[in-house]
Amino acid sequence: MSDPATQVAREATSKPAFRALARAGFAANGVVHVLLGAIVLAVAFGARGDADQSGAFRAIATAPLGFVVLWVIAAALIALALWRVAEGILVRGGDLSDWGARASAWGQAAVFVALGVVSAAVALGARPNADRTAEDTSRGVLQIPGGVFVLAAVGVGFVGAGIGFAVAGMLRTYRKKMTLPRSGIGRVVDVLGIAGYIGKGAALGIVGVLLVVAAVKGDADAAGGLDGAVDGLIQMPFGPFLAALVGVGLIAYGVFTAIRSRYADL
Repeated sequence: MSDPATQVAREATSKPAFRALARAGFAANGVVHVLLGAIVLAVAFGARGDADQSGAFRAIATAPLGFVVLWVIAAALIALALWRVAEGILVRGGDLSDWGARASAWGQAAVFVALGVVSAAVALGARPNADRTAEDTSRGVLQIPGGVFVLAAVGVGFVGAGIGFAVAGMLRTYRKKMTLPRSGIGRVVDVLGIAGYIGKGAALGIVGVLLVVAAVKGDADAAGGLDGAVDGLIQMPFGPFLAALVGVGLIAYGVFTAIRSRYADL
């Protein structure tokens, strides 16, 4: 990367305040995933609710001073996104693996920015619907030349990301970016990390399958976000049980991410 950008990134990441905000971002992401998992779990047992990130933010909005919490979450997630941007800039080398590391960091930054924007939007009174957005976006993609292949590729990408999460959990690759005690909390984090990454991977994989199905059918209504994926999963044999497992996995991922705010190497 260019020297000025590297210098700015290095100076920024050396600031204790910036590091503290990034850790707050991990905690905020953990809160969102715990709420998301709880909603998925409730839906699996017959309750009604929007089992996606916007649903989690709306749940926060209903609490006393919820809009304040939403603004705090938004700021923390944006801070974590900026930290990931800086991490990508600070990756050394120009090999394919180096650019892969940059793409990973910047991709995570984009996700955190999106979550932060949704949190701020809900704090301002918006009520986004992830399923409707996914359907409208898929419909637009299907209308362009080659849109079927584009939508299918996006779906395959989600499935690949889901598999990547599950494999990362089983291999415990998260330990490379954390400093954990060898016993006690370290063992708890491993249990939460493995279960959480697999649960998160399952959620992403199901969304990807919906997108591929929508592409194959040429029907945007078949697409959807996590809420639609959970609804579809519940209709399957043993669906409520499987959806409950996804919910538990997301809760585990949220608790793991919150703990990561303390032990992440930043």
